[in-house]
Amino acid sequence: MSKFLVLWSLDISKLGTDCVKSVLSMPAYAEKLKKAGKLEKRYHLVGQHGGAWIYDVESNEELDRWLAQAPIYNFANFTLYPLAEMPESPPSDSD
Repeated sequence: MSKFLVLWSLDISKLGTDCVKSVLSMPAYAEKLKKAGKLEKRYHLVGQHGGAWIYDVESNEELDRWLAQAPIYNFANFTLYPLAEMPESPPSDSD
């Protein structure tokens, strides 16, 4: 599995009725992702029009498919960060 932090922000120039409908449908989309085991967490970016979601997917291609299905896909800008596990503690000198 691969984890990605996906930051998305609405493109304010595209605000309109369709955009609002898309934003309102994002909670149901998130629930679908959670049930599929593809979304670990989602956060609102305080003071901004967007979110930070952590996806857990099999591949870059799978992430791309899920993002393309997002209701806000045509109204938002996305920044993707691949995540890597960090060790709980540094290796000791005796290792």
